[in-house]
Amino acid sequence: MTDEEQIRALISGWAQAVHGGDIERVAADHGEDVVMFDVPPPYAGVRGLAAYLEVWPPFFEWQAQGASFDIESLEVTAGEDVAFAYALLRCGFPEDFTENPDNRLRLTFGLRKDDGRWVITHEHHSFPIG
Repeated sequence: MTDEEQIRALISGWAQAVHGGDIERVAADHGEDVVMFDVPPPYAGVRGLAAYLEVWPPFFEWQAQGASFDIESLEVTAGEDVAFAYALLRCGFPEDFTENPDNRLRLTFGLRKDDGRWVITHEHHSFPIG
């Protein structure tokens, strides 16, 4: 597989793991030094894999009530040892999309290649305001 294909597979697998509430798979391809800026606080983000793991359980509980988490579009740019990717996701309940059909979660990843393997070192989630 090309680097782009590897990264697409990594992100698709991450999204499936998030939707399934599988914390081990969610964290599997993240660096120990990952930084994440998320929709809910803390506003300074979370730093390190241990802190990253702590923020997911409340989201899994919320999502288990019937929310979607589906990648709609994904773009990847890969260099030799660093890459970035950005995506739009349907993240919410059916009534959320009835009220605002165009609302999408925006997602950005920064990745680096460690020992021939792509790992996520930066993750950013946001919703547009308005």
